[in-house]
Parts: sequence; C-alpha cells; structure tokens
Amino acid sequence: MDFPVVWIYWALSLTIVTYASAYIIRHHREYGYPALVGFYVVYLAASQVLAARFVEFDLGIAVFFAPAGVFIYPFLSQAIDMINEVYGEHKTHIAIGIAFLTQVLLVAFIVMTNTLTPAPFFAYESMWQDVFAQSLRIILASWVTFLVAQNIDAWIFARLKERYPNRVILRSASSDLFSLTVDSVIFVVIAFGGVAPLVPLIIGQIVAKNVVGFLDTPWFWWYKRYLEK
Repeated sequence: MDFPVVWIYWALSLTIVTYASAYIIRHHREYGYPALVGFYVVYLAASQVLAARFVEFDLGIAVFFAPAGVFIYPFLSQAIDMINEVYGEHKTHIAIGIAFLTQVLLVAFIVMTNTLTPAPFFAYESMWQDVFAQSLRIILASWVTFLVAQNIDAWIFARLKERYPNRVILRSASSDLFSLTVDSVIFVVIAFGGVAPLVPLIIGQIVAKNVVGFLDTPWFWWYKRYLEK
C-alpha cells in the first residue's frame, strides 16, 4: 500500500468516528458514553492485532521502524480524551477498565481456539500461529503498558482541564504526548529488554506514536467545537 493512501484511510476513519461520536452525544447523550467506549475498544483491539506487523514509518527526513499499530494506537488517547472531556475522569477510568477486560477476553479467545485442531484443508495454520501465538512476555507488556499509560493520560487531561478549562488543544496534545511517550518506553523495556536493542525501538515508537498523536489533535478540537454549537 502506498504511503499516501494510508493517510487517506487514516483521516477518513478518524473523521467518521469523531463526527459520529459528537453527533450521538449532541442528539442522544445517554448513548454517547457507550458509543465512545465501543470505539475505544475497537481501536484497542485493532492496535493489538496490527502490532504483529512491523512497517516503515517514513517522515521524509528519516525512516523509523515500528509496529503497524502505531497508526491506530494514538487514536486510543484521542478516544479517552473525548470521553474525559464530556463524561469526566471517573467514567474515563471505568472505560479504561472495560477496555482492559475486553483485551483479556480477546487473548483468552485466541488461546482457546488455537488449541483446536485445524481443518486439513486450512493451508495457513503455520502463518496463523506465527501471527497470533504471541509470547506471554509480549502480552504482559501490552497489558501493563495500557493500564499505566492510559490512566496517566486520563489523570493529566483532567488536571489540565481543571487548570486551563478553555485550552482544548493544550490538554489534548499534552496528555497524549506524555502518555504515548510513557507507553513506548514501558512496552519496549518489558517486551524486548535483554533480547533486542532497546534505544532504536524506543525512539521509533516514541516518534511514530507522537507524530500520529499530534496529527489527530485538530479532530479533537473539531469534536469540542461541534459539541459547543
């Protein structure tokens, strides 16, 4: 897939989710929270699956290597900010807990079905196992990283909202920058410490995630403005 096409899909998906979320909240506020949690869970599940594929992240001036999930994972920070902005910090932490439980179930279901004997005509069993038979260490790294980074994001966003209630971009960009950086460091250290060079992997993830995280900030501003109409 050509690199520009990736960004078209990226912008289109973010636009659809942002508009749908804001529309539901404005017209059917009681359904807004479950809708946002639903999008949040989908983002998380997609980023976990896509993390199995490493891709080039070309910024024009430098090329980094990172999991394909970096195109999706920063959406988590935006989704959690969207929840926090409307429904507050307490419900944001609840959403994080719900999302975490869904990922535990996702892994459990994959492990469960991997114990079944494949059909004799299924020619992709070895590839399936290579992609979905993640090590316990990778799974643990993902879970620890998610819980720490997402709760930090929620806490920072809430504090900045209290201190600077009118600075929408500040609280979204700042909370995302810090949480995505913490996320990258914790995950790489736990997942690859002692088995791979940590610094290049950490730098690649920090740069890739924060670039994508910064680029989605205008959508959060649009979300806030739409709700204020």
